[in-house]
Amino acid sequence: MQKPSIPKGTRDFTPGEMANRNYIFSTIKDVFRLYGFQQIETPAMENLSTLMGKYGEEGDKLLFKILNSGDFIGGVTEIELSERNSVKLTSKISEKGLRYDLTVPFARFVVQNRDKISFPFKRYQIQPVWRADRPQKGRYREFYQCDVDVVGSDSLLNEVELIQIVDEVYRRLNIRVVLKLNNRKILSGIAEIIGEAEKITDITVAIDKLDKIGLEKVNEEIASKGITEEAIARLQPILKLSGSNSDKLEQLKEVLKDSKTGMKGIEEMETILGLCDAMQVATPVELDLTLARGLNYYTGAIFEVKALDVQIGSITGGGRYDNLTGVFGLEGVSGVGISFGADRIYDVLNQLQLYPETSLEQTRILFVTFGWNELKYSLNWAAHLRTEGFNVEVYPEPAKMKKQMSYADGKQIPYVAIVGENEMNENKVMLKDMKSGEQRLVTLEELTKAIS
Repeated sequence: MQKPSIPKGTRDFTPGEMANRNYIFSTIKDVFRLYGFQQIETPAMENLSTLMGKYGEEGDKLLFKILNSGDFIGGVTEIELSERNSVKLTSKISEKGLRYDLTVPFARFVVQNRDKISFPFKRYQIQPVWRADRPQKGRYREFYQCDVDVVGSDSLLNEVELIQIVDEVYRRLNIRVVLKLNNRKILSGIAEIIGEAEKITDITVAIDKLDKIGLEKVNEEIASKGITEEAIARLQPILKLSGSNSDKLEQLKEVLKDSKTGMKGIEEMETILGLCDAMQVATPVELDLTLARGLNYYTGAIFEVKALDVQIGSITGGGRYDNLTGVFGLEGVSGVGISFGADRIYDVLNQLQLYPETSLEQTRILFVTFGWNELKYSLNWAAHLRTEGFNVEVYPEPAKMKKQMSYADGKQIPYVAIVGENEMNENKVMLKDMKSGEQRLVTLEELTKAIS
């Protein structure tokens, strides 16, 4: 019989791995709450009308679509089938899709619930998302995002708060990172100045790949989109900007002085960087003009966080969007948000072995018994210890000592309470420290103290 398997780009997680993942989620949650963010959840599937057209052409192709239930092909004609037009066919046989990210469902949530929420609305959301992408190292088809957004406020203080959240999360996880910062207005200003304002999306999608494919290939990609050689030549000094953040901004002021949009972007960057200095953010924050973040909905600051000690893509990213809720009929609601890629953070912590040694989910003590009376005696002790907040197990049946001990070893349980007739007569248990091997007879009170 063939062994069962799971789809490519997905993963199972063992109890030990789940304990590590929950360490990440709880660390991130704790920091989100520090800044007044509240949790929401949205359904795994959304109507395709909600999802389509929000992520650009590339994103639309990566949406997992769900076949309509029942006879999904019933309403399709022979002609439509013979045309083999998958886009047209999909609209007939599929109305729903798995969510691609948490931001678009969040925008839909805000519009749908606008009478129940107060603005500025600060929410966080930790749920899985799905992308029909080609699986590779650090890229999965099902993965968790931990999103934090503020909508209904234009203040740049929100951007600074998100940078502080990044700083605090990675300080707690012990991961050394750099935060790259750019502004969509600066990119729009550049496209304007080189005379290709209409091609802003093509230019930014190409620029975003500079790190991966190098300058020459980026120039080739831009040229393939019908952008003139003269415009490409004017783009080069911008792609090669160097120096400190303030040096880069000074050089940009010269280049973008005739673009109102570009100058507004520079002003925003100066405010954000100035506030980061004032708040003494420890994480290095670098202005990086090659950062474009392919998604079409960003309108202001854009962020990306890279781990310094591991070769992996960005582990956090996001930005400011001024008109995301506009597509659902609610104009003028500005928002800014970032998303922590839990699966990539998990891979980074694995590679650097940065998990704390003991997990909150680990069983603290196992009761080892040799008969039904001992078992009942142990259940009373276990019940008491659980009310004190300890994770306790009682081995479910009288078995050989060796079998019960190897169970404790396998689960890395630090303490074992051995219960036999003698122990019961004295109203005590034999407590064994599995690490040191030390054993002693203890009362319930002494036991509680010893395992605390």
